[in-house]
Amino acid sequence: MRTPDSGLTPEQAADAERIYQALHAASEEDHWRIAQLLASRGDDRLFGQTEHEVRDLVHKTGAKAIQAALDGRKKGGTGGRA
Repeated sequence: MRTPDSGLTPEQAADAERIYQALHAASEEDHWRIAQLLASRGDDRLFGQTEHEVRDLVHKTGAKAIQAALDGRKKGGTGGRA
């Protein structure tokens, strides 16, 4: 397990590790696609269309992070007031 460096409780650190592992597995293909995309473009083509393609893939990874966090939590509503 990684060392908590942001003041996480042991439970939060364990949850962070679970989320990290799930996210890492779910996003590996997206990271490979980003690497291939960037490797295939010259310096003069890194912005514009390439930049938008990278942002789309990063947003996809962010959505996977949120889903990974939700997947390990109890089902059924929020813990606080609406």
